[in-house]
Amino acid sequence: MRKRWPLGLCHDNWSRYLKGLLLILFALLFFDVWASRSAIETPEVWRAPYAFVTRFGLPDGVLILSLVIFLLTVIGMRLVPAGLWRRATRELCQVSAFVFLTIGVSGLATNILKRLIGRSRPVIYDQVGAFDFRYVLNDWTFQSFPSGHSTTAMATALVVGFLAPRLFMLVLLLALATGLSRIMLGQHYPTDIVGGYVVGIIGAFAMRNLFARRRWLFAERPDGTVRFRDLPNLRQAWLRLFQRAAA
Repeated sequence: MRKRWPLGLCHDNWSRYLKGLLLILFALLFFDVWASRSAIETPEVWRAPYAFVTRFGLPDGVLILSLVIFLLTVIGMRLVPAGLWRRATRELCQVSAFVFLTIGVSGLATNILKRLIGRSRPVIYDQVGAFDFRYVLNDWTFQSFPSGHSTTAMATALVVGFLAPRLFMLVLLLALATGLSRIMLGQHYPTDIVGGYVVGIIGAFAMRNLFARRRWLFAERPDGTVRFRDLPNLRQAWLRLFQRAAA
């Protein structure tokens, strides 16, 4: 999690990674239709729980909440007197900005890509098959690749991993379950899920690196890694509030 890019990716080898990703997607194409049709034919009683799991991939709640917190903290920094509370407000402002931008920019990239690529969804497989591509701006049935839910879920998991590493594995499992839910509900093929994960990963690491260059929340180390700078003022402010409430 502290490396600048995942899995050893860097400027010198990105082309090899791109070729590897394309090879993986090509291999999965032979698995796409079977996995999708098998999932759709699964009894409804087994598919029903995935309708709940898939909500983890919806960005609306997180985006709205983080945006509201960001706006309130921007105003708060002008009103709160200098000292601990202003520093804590600044840290909360940076956290909310990081959450909003990481999930928002990753989701925006996916929405642009899926409209440009125009892959048909499994719900119209009987009409056009699995490999029909059409540039249709407002037709959701031709916006299958990459998966928006998978992008949001993976970006969210990495945001949590960067800010609270101990919770990363739990949220990563939720992200993987979200991707599976999109297949089980007949909304995406496996390749769509992989594509969404890749966009979410690249988007999250890119935003983390951008913040690190400006020393917002993160800092670049001499060895090339990136570390979370922690939130000492916010922690202290919360502790004071708790102590006052308990008094």
